[in-house]
Amino acid sequence: MAKEKSRIVILVLVFVILLMGVFMAYLLLVRPAVTGYAVRAQQQGVEFAILSIMQQAATCQQVPLTFGNQTINLVAIECLQQAQQPAVE
Repeated sequence: MAKEKSRIVILVLVFVILLMGVFMAYLLLVRPAVTGYAVRAQQQGVEFAILSIMQQAATCQQVPLTFGNQTINLVAIECLQQAQQPAVE
């Protein structure tokens, strides 16, 4: 009976150690990889949004940027300068 109890205790300890090992592997290997992927995806999203805004503004059209209840219309400065130059005859 005592031999069987000690065997159960050893099996439980081995299981706990394996569980801790899996948890440490997750913390050291898997989690940083997932976090790095998420950060790269967010950065690509920001770059795509800025590029889209710049491309639309380059066509000399207003680009409305809205945050909450505040809206700003963005226009490329080159378009404003072209509109102010007198026509050359």
